[in-house]
Amino acid sequence: MSRKIQIYNTLSRKKEKFNPIVENHVGMYVCGPTVYGDPHLGHARPAITFDVVFRYLKHSDYKVRYVRNITDAGHLENDDDEGEDKIAKKARLEQLEPMEIVQFYTLSYHKAMQALNCLAPSIEPRATGHIIEQIEMVKQILKNGFAYEVNSSVYLDVNKYNETYPYGTLSGRNIEDTLEGTRELDGQSEKKSPVDFAIWKKANPEHIMRWTSPWGEGFPGWHMECSAMSEKYLGKTFDIHGGGMDLVFPHHEAEIAQSNACNDCNPVNYWMHNNMITIDGKKMGKSLGNFINLEEFFNGTHDKLEREYSPMTIRFFILQAHYRSTVDFSNEALKAADKGFTKLMNAMEALQNLKSSGNSTYDVNELDQKCYSAMDDDFNTPILIAHLFDGVRIINSVKDGKESLNATDLEKLKTLFNNFVTDILGFISAKESGGNDLTSEVMELVLQLRGNAKKNDDFDTADLIRDELDKSGIQIKDSREGSSWEVKN
Repeated sequence: MSRKIQIYNTLSRKKEKFNPIVENHVGMYVCGPTVYGDPHLGHARPAITFDVVFRYLKHSDYKVRYVRNITDAGHLENDDDEGEDKIAKKARLEQLEPMEIVQFYTLSYHKAMQALNCLAPSIEPRATGHIIEQIEMVKQILKNGFAYEVNSSVYLDVNKYNETYPYGTLSGRNIEDTLEGTRELDGQSEKKSPVDFAIWKKANPEHIMRWTSPWGEGFPGWHMECSAMSEKYLGKTFDIHGGGMDLVFPHHEAEIAQSNACNDCNPVNYWMHNNMITIDGKKMGKSLGNFINLEEFFNGTHDKLEREYSPMTIRFFILQAHYRSTVDFSNEALKAADKGFTKLMNAMEALQNLKSSGNSTYDVNELDQKCYSAMDDDFNTPILIAHLFDGVRIINSVKDGKESLNATDLEKLKTLFNNFVTDILGFISAKESGGNDLTSEVMELVLQLRGNAKKNDDFDTADLIRDELDKSGIQIKDSREGSSWEVKN
C-alpha cells in the first residue's frame, strides 16, 4: 500500500511529506546507547519510538534497513572533548576490562528491549568495529581542508567549515551563540576556537582504549562513529536519522558538519527527535543521577515506585504521548497506563469470542481510516490509541448486545486490532512476552470464588466482591455464559 506519511523534520521545523530516496526502500539510523550502565526509562523512549516507526514503515510495504549503533568507545564524560572515557572509567571502577563492561551492559540493554517487545534493528554496528572507517573519514576531512592536526589530535575547524556550509542548521545555534556557552579560557586549549570539536583524539598514557592512526595512538571523537557507520550501511545521504532531543546539539549538529566536510553533501533528509522523559520537571538520565532502571520498574524496587510495572505498561505509558512531547514520570500516570493497557488487551481477547449478526450498527471502515490517518500524521500514537478505545467501546457494546456487527465487519475489526495493537504498536499480553499474567490469574480466582458464593446462595459475599472490585476500578459483568471482568474508564 502507498501511504502519504507526514514526518516532522527537525531540520526544517515543519511536517513534510515522506519521500524516500529510493522508491519503496527506507534507510533509517538511530543513535543507540553508550553501554556503561543499566538501561533506564530514558533509553526506553527512543527505542520504543523508533520501533513503532520501523513497524509502521514495514506495515506500509517499505523495505526498511534500520541501523542502531552501540557506542562502546570514544564517549567522554560531559559529552565533551576532555575527561575520561565513560566505559573506561566504569571498567576502572569495577576492575574489569572495558570490553567486559561493554558486553555486560549490551546484553542488559538487549534483554530490556526484548521485554519491551522492540524489534531488533537490521544492523547493530559498534564503534570499536569501525575504527578504520572513522580514520578514513578523518583523513578525507583533513584533505578537504576542514580540519587541522595539533599534538596528535585532529579537530574540525568550525569557523573554516562555516565559510562554505552554514553551521547550526539543525539546532538553530550560530557560532556566536555557541561561543557564549563555552567554558574554555583563552590560551588553555590547543583548539583554534572553543567551538571546534575533536574528530580524532590523542590518547593520554592512562587511556586504556586506543588505536594506531596516522596521527599517533588515539581514539575517534564521539560524533565521528555515527557519521562513519551511517555512511557505511546507508550511504552518503539517507532517509531518516532519529534520536533523543538532547542529541540535537552537539552530537547531530556535529554529524552534519562532519559529513558535509567529508562528502560535500547533507547526510540526512529527515531528522526525527523524541522528547525527554522527565521526573520532577527535570530530564531523566544517568548524568543527573535521577534515572530509574528498567529492571527496577519491572520489579518495583526503586524508592520512587509504589509497585512494579510490566514492560507492556511502560510501552503503553510512552506511546500514549506523542513522541515529540515530554512525558513526566509519576506513579499515578503509570497506574493509569496499566489500567488502559489492561482494558485494551481484555477487549482484544473479547473480540476473538464475539458472534456476528446479520447487520452492522457501526462503520468499521471509518475507524480503520482514522487509525491510519493518525499514524500517517507524524506517527501520532496517542490519537491512534484514542481511536482504538472507540473500537474497545464497540467490542464491549457488541458483547453486551447493544451493538451488532455482520461477519464481514467483525473480521475487519479483528484485522484492524491485530494490525494496530499488535503489529504496529507492538503490544502483547504478559503470557506472550514470557511473563506471568498475574492480574488475569488472580481475577479468574476471584470470579471463581464469587461464583461459588452465588451457587451456595451467599449473595451477600458475591455482592461484596463485586462492589469492592468496582471501587478498585474493575467492573464485573454477569451473563448466561458466566462472569467476566474489565477495567473501567
